[in-house]
Amino acid sequence: MNPPDGDARAVPLTDADAALVSRSRAVPDISFGSFLAAGDGHRVHWSTPEGLEVAGGGAAAKLVADGPDRFDALREDADRLFDTVDHEGPEATRPRVFGGVAFDPDHEAAGVWEGFPAAAFVLPAIQLTRADGGTHLTVNRYGPDADADGAAEALDDAAERLAELPMMRPRGEKPGVVGTEWLVGREEWTAQVAGVIDRIREGDLRKAVLSTALHVDLAEAVDIPDTLGRLRRTYPECYRFLVQPTDGEGFFGPPPERLVRREGEVVQTEALAGSTPRGDTPEADDEYARSLLESDKLQHEQRVVVDTICEQLDAFGTVGEGEQGVRKLTNIQHLRTPINAVLDGDTHVLELVEALHPTPAVGGLPLDSALETIRDTETWDRGWYASPVGWFDAAGDGEFAVGIRSGVAGGREATLFAGNGIVADSDPADEWDELQHKVRPIMDELERDE
Repeated sequence: MNPPDGDARAVPLTDADAALVSRSRAVPDISFGSFLAAGDGHRVHWSTPEGLEVAGGGAAAKLVADGPDRFDALREDADRLFDTVDHEGPEATRPRVFGGVAFDPDHEAAGVWEGFPAAAFVLPAIQLTRADGGTHLTVNRYGPDADADGAAEALDDAAERLAELPMMRPRGEKPGVVGTEWLVGREEWTAQVAGVIDRIREGDLRKAVLSTALHVDLAEAVDIPDTLGRLRRTYPECYRFLVQPTDGEGFFGPPPERLVRREGEVVQTEALAGSTPRGDTPEADDEYARSLLESDKLQHEQRVVVDTICEQLDAFGTVGEGEQGVRKLTNIQHLRTPINAVLDGDTHVLELVEALHPTPAVGGLPLDSALETIRDTETWDRGWYASPVGWFDAAGDGEFAVGIRSGVAGGREATLFAGNGIVADSDPADEWDELQHKVRPIMDELERDE
């Protein structure tokens, strides 16, 4: 759905007289896929397992940063953006910016990552929010001429166009896959894993997460909103996100792992490490789950991740961990330990994101040695893969997932990402086999059924 006139291009944040005006109204439930499909560029989507779902189009304002100080720059720009906020509507529809950051602060927006800088967030010009059993349409306007009358008029116009969209979007056909190629093939990958194992056995490195990507040629152009809709049915227990900053490729996926959530003084995160397949029968599934809980190797890996996250959060407040369990997803299951904290001060969620990224589950331990190993070993650009994606608001509250089980797609091409944690007793062949499971969430929604 196209944004209101004048809101298609973001307003610079340098005007001292700029204000943010936001107006919302309840609307009948509608297909979020239809809403997204009607928009051009700057499309975002965010959905949580707890039920919050937001779809946005256009850009009332953008926050962009790069380099080692990107988180500081984002917070400074956010302070200017949210300096004067006039919002009318339910709390769930309040102005939020959606986006993410690259794995590496020195990331360059090129190749499949064209249009994705080292950090970028957008305040949608038009937004649909589903929360607490209701659906609301919101219009955000930002700039020196933003006022209540203009926002109300834009909301009326957006509501008229929304009424023309179907309440249900027909389920489209999958685009079909005509060819695939790993950016790093089996022989090279297993050699890389063997090299990392040698470094672990010879020095202080305990774990490094190696990743690669699968290039996919499609029979037809991919419909990302339709693909997200199918992921909703297949992975209801996961987050779902889309960041599409231009008319080109979109970064999307159903990541299972929360990086961090901040709501007031309460912080929630989790350690998700160690994985095994789902079983074909309930008995086999339970046996796989027991193998996670009883594996000394995986329990050690999980303990290290939990301790590291707790240490990272300890500087911000009082930290506690919950009971370990098994997180069962559609095609895989993981060891999971919930971790909570109560903040001592007014800590912005971006400060927590900066402290936690990259987690041991996507980087390694010790972190400096792991990152050095990744840079020495990997031969491709991770871009935004395995990085924080999510939202934050004027209060510094927000929620971020870890951008795994993800891909970049546009036209008749897609690139899917996968990675594994390598430790001293890893087997290179087994690590390669495990990669195949990790691209399935999106691959299954691209391949046509036989």
